[in-house]
Amino acid sequence: MDVSQALRERRSVRAFTSQVPSAALVQQLMQDAAMAASGGNMQPWRVAALTGESLQAMLNDVSKTMGEENPAHQSYPSNLWEPYRTRRFANGEDLYKSIGIPREDKEGRLRQLAKNAQFFGAPVGLLMLTEERMGPVQWMDLGIYLQSFMLRATEEGLATCAQGFWRRYDAVVKQHIEVPEGYLVTFGIALGYEDKTAPINTMRATRAEFEEWGQLKGF
Repeated sequence: MDVSQALRERRSVRAFTSQVPSAALVQQLMQDAAMAASGGNMQPWRVAALTGESLQAMLNDVSKTMGEENPAHQSYPSNLWEPYRTRRFANGEDLYKSIGIPREDKEGRLRQLAKNAQFFGAPVGLLMLTEERMGPVQWMDLGIYLQSFMLRATEEGLATCAQGFWRRYDAVVKQHIEVPEGYLVTFGIALGYEDKTAPINTMRATRAEFEEWGQLKGF
């Protein structure tokens, strides 16, 4: 698989089989992703991968604190503006449509949202940590690491879903992994093999046309 193919095939998967990728493969993906470009070569990431009893123990504790998440760590601005509001709304509608949950079924939508806190059933959950005092300068590097990891996972036939959601449960996560002083949970990645029979995995997110965001000058 070349890079172009991996870019086209990578997508957010929200239902996984029980097959667990090997520790050697997960470590290799983590190490390969660390070849990502990094400003000043600072490499401001730390990454922990959990599976089995370690993962389940953390998920159990998260389930006990649902609704008590840190409001300071939301994934999006509270009042999105255009064109982002429309894009996010359409993506959500397509997602719920794929599993037959209409807009008026608030409980059904909340049950699906809660699956974020279970890594969507993935057998491996990765948690990405960054040093709080670094501030926003690190976000570019983190994004490049995430993309590099997900493309490598795609190359190996694995599926992923990146989740800013895990910032909400920083305090719980810190009870289950080694976190240096001054570090925060910034992202999670659900990792495993796609359940190709799950209706939710039939959803394909759209992308804006080039003319909406791209410019070519002097060509």
